[in-house]
Amino acid sequence: MTPGEPIRAIVADDQAVVRTGFVNLLSTQDDIDVVGEAADGEQAVALALTHRPDIALLDIRMPKLDGIQAARTILEETDGATKALMLTTFDLDQYVFDALAAGAGGFLLKDATFPELLHAVRVVAAGDAMLAPGITRRLIAEFTARRPATAPKPLLDRLTAREREVLLLIAQGLSNADIAARLTITDHTVKTHINRLFTKLELRDRAQAVIVAYEAGLVTPGEGG
Repeated sequence: MTPGEPIRAIVADDQAVVRTGFVNLLSTQDDIDVVGEAADGEQAVALALTHRPDIALLDIRMPKLDGIQAARTILEETDGATKALMLTTFDLDQYVFDALAAGAGGFLLKDATFPELLHAVRVVAAGDAMLAPGITRRLIAEFTARRPATAPKPLLDRLTAREREVLLLIAQGLSNADIAARLTITDHTVKTHINRLFTKLELRDRAQAVIVAYEAGLVTPGEGG
């Protein structure tokens, strides 16, 4: 995303009313430019490869190609330049882990408010994960609670005590500013810790960091603010 330029977005949902609603709401904002809309996953992928948007809003359940497969393809083909924000409902939480593992930056409930929609688009387009409100964290916790327990990953041994602490706070849904306040350090120091732990754990984004923290047992389902 080029600083100062509008966020370029595509919206994919097989329900025309939902899709049009999202498009119309996003189009009211000066800093968001909707460059295309799709009724299925294949169309979404084609649009993403043609327009190279900053963000793709993808319904998890779509014909021809579901949102998870579409997200995975878009992220791979654009080398992560296009971010993915999944549109979901509580009863689809079984797909959360797969979508995050595919590289999705977060989730937005279809009954989200206008401010929540705009916040999610801006956060994910900027390369962060949509975790702060707690909704994604709760869904991940519910999903991981059903998965077999795994031993802590050896990679975590590479982290310093402070980096483990930062990883734990990321998994609990805290923003950089929240982490800085909790640990009484600067935002710049938080970013440094995050960059280092991402490098050590070979992580792409905060969403993957949450998965690692849960799977490694650093944080347990239901824990956190």
